[in-house]
Formats: sequence, structure tokens, C-alpha cells
Amino acid sequence: MTEVKPLSGFLNILKPPGMSSHDVVGFVRRVLHTKKVGHAGTLDPAAAGVLPIAVGTATRLIEYLELTDKTYRAEIRLGIATDSGDDTGRILTRQVDWSDFDRSTLEKTLMQFTGKIRQTPPAHSAIKINGQKACDLLRAGKVVEVPSREVTIYRLELLAYSHDMLLIDADCSKGTYIRSLCQDIGRALGIPATMAFLLRRRVGDFSVEHALTLEELAASGADALLAAEDFLSGMQRFDLNPKREKAFCNGLSTTVRNFTAETGKLRVFADGHFIGIGRYDKEKEELLPVKVIGR
Repeated sequence: MTEVKPLSGFLNILKPPGMSSHDVVGFVRRVLHTKKVGHAGTLDPAAAGVLPIAVGTATRLIEYLELTDKTYRAEIRLGIATDSGDDTGRILTRQVDWSDFDRSTLEKTLMQFTGKIRQTPPAHSAIKINGQKACDLLRAGKVVEVPSREVTIYRLELLAYSHDMLLIDADCSKGTYIRSLCQDIGRALGIPATMAFLLRRRVGDFSVEHALTLEELAASGADALLAAEDFLSGMQRFDLNPKREKAFCNGLSTTVRNFTAETGKLRVFADGHFIGIGRYDKEKEELLPVKVIGR
């Protein structure tokens, strides 16, 4: 009897508007006939774009995908503010008249939001407050106060604009809420604003240009799975002596002298095969297993 190799790897999925991230996970489970599926970086149902999916043992690597930088394209609607921060919410404020902005004014305003900034995530979000999702607390009729946080906007570019619309691209750190950014840009302009559309164009090494639609995934099946180690480029590669592979996989450290770790975590390979995530202890000159995947 031919041995069936367990499914493992990443999928680069193009989530369509109207589906939750959990819905996409359910779709992948049905297509691949496996339960061990998870996603990195929740996208709101109304949003579209890159949704990294992990299958099998690769689900143990999701936490490293969630730490990566992201790129978004967003449309900001000027003149209204909603309780959710996007156009699916209840309108709180409406303004119908203001003078047009020129490109110079708009770009100077956007410059205020580059670098390290503080923002308050929307209460209508999955952010946890004392272990519970803020959106669930709101639905239960409770008052929700979300603390502000520091995030980094690496690039904020104005792509197009009209009297009541701005189209922007943003490269940002983990934890950035584009809905909050849209609202804050409106406040800086002195006009209520809300996010009208969101497309996530990149999550770390996953790009929208190479993302699969659900129809393409259904046609490809398991052939669409990608090698997990190829999408962790933010970590330095370390090639372990194959004789120490078993020790690493058993959670044991390995003495490694004269090594300089350029990243906090390392992608560990043995004999050309990815076997997990490690960490280098400079003082002890040891490689320590952090997350063992095995062959």
C-alpha cells in the first residue's frame, strides 16, 4: 500500500469581499479534506486581498506570519464618519460642504502619519479586551474602551483623489488598523472620514499578484500548497550539521561557535530540509530549538 504523505504547507489565498477569514478556512478544509487549517491576519468580511493559510504542521508557524509587515490599498470616503470606521457601519456624522484640497496639502497631511504613530483600534474589531473580542462585547451592549497602541507606517502614498475620496497605499507594521488610519487622516483634514474599501496587497512574502482565487484553489487542490520555509524570509537561514538533526528535533541544543545571528529567530535546515525554527544564544554559543517541524 502506498503511504499517503500528510498535507503541510502554506496557501496564498485571495479572499473575496463578503466572506470572513473563517469562511475561507472552512472552504480550504473542504477542498483539501483536512481539519488542520488556520489563517494569519484576519481580514474583515467586507475587505479583500491576501490571506495566508497554513495547512498541517505548517499551522505551527502561523505566529511568525502574523509578525510580518503588510501592504494595503484603501479608499477613504470623506464627508461621513461611522461607528465601525468603514462604510458598513452606522453613520454618526455627515458633512456635505468643504473646500477642495490640492495634492500638496493632502500629501503633507499623509506625511504626519508616517513613522511611528499611536492609533486607537476600532471597537468594532476582533481585538481582545481582557480576553474577549471587542466586537463581541459591543454586541452584548457593553461599553468598550480600546487602548491606543504604537504602530509603524513605513510608506503612505496618495494614488488618486477627488472632492470626497482619497485612494492610498500603506506599508505598515503588524497591528495597524487601516480603518483607524482613515479616520485619523480625516480628522487631520478637519473632515469626517471612513474607509470605503480595503485591499490587502501583501503579507510578508505573500503578494496579491500570486494569490489564488477560491476557484483556482478548488481546481489545483493540494498542488497549490507552498513550502512553508520559502515564506519566512524575514528569518536568517541556518544549516545545521545533519548529525544534530535528531537532537534538534528532540528539543536539545547544539554548540555552534563563531556564528553571528542577524535575526532573533532562525530558519533551521538539516541536509537541505527545513526542520524548524531556532534561536541562537550568543553567550552560551548554542542553537536552541524554538519550534520543531521535522521533515
